[in-house]
Amino acid sequence: MTAALPRSADPVRGWQGRIRLQFRERDGRTIVAEREQRGPLLIQRTFHPEGDPCHVYLLHPPGGMVGGDRLEADLDVGESAHALVTTPGATMFYRSLGPVSHQVQKFAVADGGVLEWLPRENIVFDGAEGTITTRVDLDPDAAFIGWETACFGRPASGERFTRGTFRQEFQVCRDGRPLLLEKLALRGDRDLAVSTCGLRGHPVNATLVATPATRETLEAARDRIGDAADIAMTLVDGLLVARYLGPRSDIAQNLFREIWAAVRPLVAGRAPCPPRIWKT
Repeated sequence: MTAALPRSADPVRGWQGRIRLQFRERDGRTIVAEREQRGPLLIQRTFHPEGDPCHVYLLHPPGGMVGGDRLEADLDVGESAHALVTTPGATMFYRSLGPVSHQVQKFAVADGGVLEWLPRENIVFDGAEGTITTRVDLDPDAAFIGWETACFGRPASGERFTRGTFRQEFQVCRDGRPLLLEKLALRGDRDLAVSTCGLRGHPVNATLVATPATRETLEAARDRIGDAADIAMTLVDGLLVARYLGPRSDIAQNLFREIWAAVRPLVAGRAPCPPRIWKT
């Protein structure tokens, strides 16, 4: 079911986009069994380059968000289903005169299911007001690999994130028990400054998580990236967490793709099969 919502006449409200996808296993293949999309957030088709897993590209045609925009993605992966979701390009959070733009993501994965959430980076322009909230709810025997990358300002253009606010929240729960509760709130240069409680002057902050993970998973990830700088990894309660803090989002994305390729066989039981859109 597809419906379009016009841009609101109220500038505070902005675009209101929502997509809801149900992935289900049917005869040894994962399909999108139910789809609801409203406004500027959609998928066009599904891909099956490796058989069962369903690859989906989540599209946001405007490419960016202004104050008052709200985008919601609700992904539901059923028992024994396997979904890989990525995006074709970065999401821009543009400068706002006050209204906040919101990106809300809710993921649920049933026993035996696998969800891979592998989006491109979020680029936060100077003066932006935005939030990203991601919640992942896993059944006891579900698997998840996902990441979030945020670039504050546009380093290649010499632009810093000197004003505005940005908040991120990343939650991962298994069987109702929190595995990761992470919050980040930035207020321009105040929190990007060179300090141990800020980002130490670095414009890019990124987090990758994978579960269920073991010591073997952690060692595979470390072996894959070697002595790469600006990244660290931990393993707690079956959750692998990799964090990048550095100068460029493309470095973060490339490192995360290497980690994904190393841990996917152990977490999801599949050899790496990069989405074709990553090559464009």
